[in-house]
Amino acid sequence: MFLKLLYWVGVAACILLIVSCFLPWVYYADLKQSFSGFYSYQNEYGKPGKFLVPIAAIVLVFMLLPKIWAKRTNLFLCALAVAYAFKSFVLFNSCYKNYCPEKLSGIYLMVISTVVMLVAAVFPDMKMNAKK
Repeated sequence: MFLKLLYWVGVAACILLIVSCFLPWVYYADLKQSFSGFYSYQNEYGKPGKFLVPIAAIVLVFMLLPKIWAKRTNLFLCALAVAYAFKSFVLFNSCYKNYCPEKLSGIYLMVISTVVMLVAAVFPDMKMNAKK
């Protein structure tokens, strides 16, 4: 029962990661702009949404496939997404010139959803046939 629930929570986390890339992540008052996963001023911080959205889509498809190779690949992709999300979290929230940006909900949703995806990938809901 727990694995079935974790499976659906993992699917929801994939969708939440895609949505969070479109939400504002941080607000820079000195620039009067909010940055998201697809926008940063003069592209200084890159566009992490261009990496996280396809990874989330692939993880979502692999979560739906009942194959062992898909579950193993999912584990690798989710670990990669967590590492990239952590890097983006640190980069976007870094202070510069004695100024720290205001953190918004999108960046927290991005990090939380990648961690939930990893937990769901560690415990896949899959029936294994024992060889006799």
